[in-house]
Amino acid sequence: MKLFGAEHANVQPHSGTQANMGAYYALLEYGDTVLAMSLSHGGHLSHGDQISFSGKFYKFIHYGVSRETEQLDYDEIERQALGCRPKLIVAGASAYPRIIDWARFRAIADRVGARLMVDMAHISGLVAAGLHPSPVPHAEVVTSSTHKSLRGPRSGLILSRKEYGRAIDSAVFPGIQGGPLMHIIAAKAVAFHEALQPAFVEYQQVVVQNASTLAKELNSAGLRLVSGGTDNHLVLVDLTSTGLTGKAAEQALESAGIQANRNAIPFDPKPPRTASGIRLGTPAISSRGFGTAETRRIAALIVKVLSAPDDAGVRGQTRAEVEDLCRRFPAPGL
Repeated sequence: MKLFGAEHANVQPHSGTQANMGAYYALLEYGDTVLAMSLSHGGHLSHGDQISFSGKFYKFIHYGVSRETEQLDYDEIERQALGCRPKLIVAGASAYPRIIDWARFRAIADRVGARLMVDMAHISGLVAAGLHPSPVPHAEVVTSSTHKSLRGPRSGLILSRKEYGRAIDSAVFPGIQGGPLMHIIAAKAVAFHEALQPAFVEYQQVVVQNASTLAKELNSAGLRLVSGGTDNHLVLVDLTSTGLTGKAAEQALESAGIQANRNAIPFDPKPPRTASGIRLGTPAISSRGFGTAETRRIAALIVKVLSAPDDAGVRGQTRAEVEDLCRRFPAPGL
């Protein structure tokens, strides 16, 4: 509550998805209408995708990004909200590299009489450090995982206004979970304490700077970035011009010692399991102490592998360089 300025907190959810499940359970009845960001445009599986519990239990209608800017079009979102009159609007994303306007989402929710829920799983560390606007003053409920930019254990949390506290608590237990994982809750407490320290703010500043550097270097090398760049910790790369699929790029990079994941791009013509993009992030390398120079080197290695994905020699040389970087910048505490 202190870290995010929230009136109520529940730290029992086992993941970000279970935090979302608990929030839905508290705020909705089965079959209620919800407006949320499409997974294919950067949303999350638990934001109403048909293969998720959320898409099966509730009537989700999805908004996306503008084809021209590849950023959220708030006027269009408002038009959709007026058309479907949702009980709940969900904001937040898993692959959106830009600042999100929570105040505009609040205004849209108020206009149609909806509650606002924000899933800040990917950016909660940036929010805690003051490097992304906080959704807490604007939303009735805010959910997050704790293991991404917040740099805690693999788990989740729910923040809410005081009036929703009892409903949230009973939704999590006994509504959707059994006993709490107390060892993970203890680890979350440590993570929240660390996030309250000045060093955490400095860390997040490095995360954002490294992401900006990575984006600029990849773009300079000829790779197209979705929305043209990044405001946060992640970069979404459109591989269409390279002839590679996201799946092929992911496999080539992994074999070279660079972890990335295939990811759909907005209006992607390829199916999700193949995808046309890859998603890259900088929290992990920043935790190891990588700075601008190392991030530039990583960008060069990524370009090198993607330029010759079938060349085993290139992948082997890259892996050797990656191992050298990791030896020089070991993971803290290991």
